[in-house]
Amino acid sequence: MLKLTKYLKPYLTGVFLALALLLVQALCDLNLPNYMADIVNVGLQQGGFEHSSPEVISPESFNSVLSYMSGEEKDLVQSRYIPGGSAQSAPPYYPELGESVYRRLPNLGESTVAELDAAFDSAAQKMGRNQTGVMLARQFYEELGIDIKVIQTKYILRVGAFMLLITLIGGIAAVLTGLIAPRVSAGAARDLRRDLFNKVEQFSHQEFDRFSASSLITRCTNDVTQVQMLVGMGLRMMCFAPIMGIGGIVMALRKSASMSWTIALAVGVLLCVIIVVVIVALPKFKIIQQLIDKLNLVSRETLSGLMVIRAFSAQKREQARFDAANAELTGTSLFVQRVMVTLMPVITLIMNGVTLLIIWVGANRIAESSLQVGDMLAFMQYAMQIIFSFMMIAMMFVFVPRAAVSGDRISEVLDTGLSITDPEAPREFIPSLKGTVEFRHVSFRYHNAEADALSDISFTAKPGEMTAIIGATGSGKSTVANLIMRFYDVTGGGVWVDGVDVREVSQTNLREKIGYVPQKGVLLSGTVSSNIKYGRSEADGEEVEKAARVAQALDFIGESPDGFEMKIAQGGTNVSGGQKQRLSIARALLKKPEILVLDDSFSALDFKTDAKLRKALREHTRETTLIVVAQRVGTIMGAEQIIVLDKGKIAGLGTHDELLKSCPAYYEIASSQLSEITGGTINE
Repeated sequence: MLKLTKYLKPYLTGVFLALALLLVQALCDLNLPNYMADIVNVGLQQGGFEHSSPEVISPESFNSVLSYMSGEEKDLVQSRYIPGGSAQSAPPYYPELGESVYRRLPNLGESTVAELDAAFDSAAQKMGRNQTGVMLARQFYEELGIDIKVIQTKYILRVGAFMLLITLIGGIAAVLTGLIAPRVSAGAARDLRRDLFNKVEQFSHQEFDRFSASSLITRCTNDVTQVQMLVGMGLRMMCFAPIMGIGGIVMALRKSASMSWTIALAVGVLLCVIIVVVIVALPKFKIIQQLIDKLNLVSRETLSGLMVIRAFSAQKREQARFDAANAELTGTSLFVQRVMVTLMPVITLIMNGVTLLIIWVGANRIAESSLQVGDMLAFMQYAMQIIFSFMMIAMMFVFVPRAAVSGDRISEVLDTGLSITDPEAPREFIPSLKGTVEFRHVSFRYHNAEADALSDISFTAKPGEMTAIIGATGSGKSTVANLIMRFYDVTGGGVWVDGVDVREVSQTNLREKIGYVPQKGVLLSGTVSSNIKYGRSEADGEEVEKAARVAQALDFIGESPDGFEMKIAQGGTNVSGGQKQRLSIARALLKKPEILVLDDSFSALDFKTDAKLRKALREHTRETTLIVVAQRVGTIMGAEQIIVLDKGKIAGLGTHDELLKSCPAYYEIASSQLSEITGGTINE
């Protein structure tokens, strides 16, 4: 999973910007309870007065309060308070009071204000009154006729406006984070899908034997989506939750360290619940992804083989297969959801329980005058923020394990070593040997197979000649075609094209020389024209028509009112097998290859179309090396050389007439397909 973090590098600016905005949002959210406490404590309970030392005080009250202070306190207070209207004073806050009052200078530092507050608090206690210094200061203001309600209202409005401003800043930060995080996650997911697709495109048949198509589809879609969700939510929750949790703990301790045990208790219970949930649910996430693979496999097989399923009336059997896979996935998903759904009620119970506990403990502290109401409310807010942070972390425990499984599955594909790679210094083809294909003592064994599929195969295919390969099913005919295309690498000997071992040239250069028609014709969604032009998109209409004519495809193309613009469904399901083969041949011909490999590409054609196509091919490919893998003897009778394969070995090599006389295996194949044997030859 950690290997995939490199996909965030192009978006580091967005990541850091999102983190900065999250920090701003967290700071705003963490400071709001403080201001709420100030409104309750100062605005409501203290009438809007923040300090025990009054800004203005009458001479009589000033002299009276001094009598309750110590010598140091008197010196401090007398040095800070000066007669109103003095030249040393700043513009007065209370001009209606005239110059007959004393007032404290407004530009004092916090430390000095704290010292003055302590002096007045001490004096209030010595006066024997059951009140704080702030309440004493309030009496001084009332004595001077100052409107207390106006001061209280102004304070509440000022702090409230500041809270609104902080809320607005936090909201803007949250909105911007909500815009940036999805862009980062979507961009990283796009790059991840692109690299996955590019990697899969480089897979040889050996890698495809390891990963099923349904699994690769799941990894490119569902697994990438899981990682994308983790990145998107992670930028917002995984970073925001720790900031809020740690910040909330610090702020709560500043409000009341003696009540911190309530938060510790709640967090401890919550962590135990999260650990239990993770232990129970974590193993199921990997199983869920595997079950999605299985469901996709069943769905893909059913859809691709729908005609066969209907032909054998096996719909109920396939429905049972699908229901079994679907039920298994549903059951596992429901188990995980049931486990996860218990998390929210438990967290809600913990939050409500800790709220009641804080109120009960806080009420006792308030009764003892060791805690203010606003501080208790702020502590409660911080406790909720802390628990909510752990709840977000718990939610991430839902996404992280599943995304980690998906990330590992993606990394498994990306880290898969390619069995077929280009050489570091590719060689160039030898022009004088253009179109020559040579097998030199080739042996090949499939991965994990017990025996060789091909053994000591040697032959040469030359330009302008047709080299045919025939043999029983499983004799290795298609394997020869795959080795020419370098879909597999030989395990012994070598395949040489234009005088160079195919392992010493780049795969692109090799395949540009070869036109290939696979055993199973493959068409892509689009039109007839787009499918024929797939290998050479710059070809004009005349070239497309010529290729279709040689491939004997013009007859059914002309029957459609759309002609070459006739729509081809996904997989070519709206054309017959023979039409699909002819379009595949036309696509290979349009490429104008030096080497044309036809892997049993006439199997779906009738004999008449087969004969016409063979004749047109020989005329059109006079300078092309034509390699034909076939099951029909009639298709290859005119070949310059026929290679007969039997159990992976060459049982015979020569012309049709030569093999009838010298190769029993070929004679057996020919006699089973052709009707008459005369003079050592077999006639159709």
